[in-house]
Amino acid sequence: MLVLVGILVVIGAVIGGYLMEHGHLAVLWQPAELVIIGGAALGTLLIGNPPSVVKQIVAGVVGALKGNRYTKALYLDTLKLIFSLFASARKNGATKLEADIEAPGSSDVFSNFPKIVADHHAIDFLCDTLRMYVSAGTEAFTLDQMMELDVDVHHREAHIPIASLSTVGDALPGLGIVAAVLGIVITMGALGGPPEEIGHKVGAALVGTFLGILLSYGFVAPLAAIMTKNADAESQYLNVIRVGIIAYAKGNAPILCAEFARRAIPHSVRPSFKDMESSCRGGGGS
Repeated sequence: MLVLVGILVVIGAVIGGYLMEHGHLAVLWQPAELVIIGGAALGTLLIGNPPSVVKQIVAGVVGALKGNRYTKALYLDTLKLIFSLFASARKNGATKLEADIEAPGSSDVFSNFPKIVADHHAIDFLCDTLRMYVSAGTEAFTLDQMMELDVDVHHREAHIPIASLSTVGDALPGLGIVAAVLGIVITMGALGGPPEEIGHKVGAALVGTFLGILLSYGFVAPLAAIMTKNADAESQYLNVIRVGIIAYAKGNAPILCAEFARRAIPHSVRPSFKDMESSCRGGGGS
């Protein structure tokens, strides 16, 4: 929501200031300049990236507009899932844990946490690691190395579309200059005509430079920045799951595993111990 508010603030400030200087909005409406800049920017994106990265960029922008999903409520549900899963395993044995992680969609434990189950990467991260622990008897240190590698690989992959979008943002001022130069070329061809016509064409050319700079620094660069923060937040979330699993692999009680995981949560969204204890001892996931 704040992203949309920020976009409106940028547009309102630019247009508001322009109108305060008695500018005419009709002059800023230059569809041809938008076609040149927007089309060239899309072309550079397609040239420099495979389809998979383009899809990730679109998904990242949509995710940025929706806002950060890693809220205190989600973390609280995750702590309860960690507690419930390991408490069930301690009570019913490794066979029950294996059944839960083999089919989380039909598990009575996972069914209380549909939002977490919907996050396929987090569920695969959790279940694949526990599968190695249950079936192969992998020790805690090896599990930790395995999960650290997974988080690192995922984090680097998540930054690929961000870098690609940043490259397009860096190119936009130059593409704005291209549009402006083409406008000047058209203007030179109109020399000798009415001054009003020449002035209009020069104004249209300058709008190209304006649009390129505004799109770059007012929209694309901030979107890349919020995508970076979202990618970092996802890595932090996976790290919380990692800490909880390692605590369990070392033989700690389920509530202590949840507490270890809670301590790994960033302070801005970390639930209090009382909230965690209350959620783990009673109540369901959202």
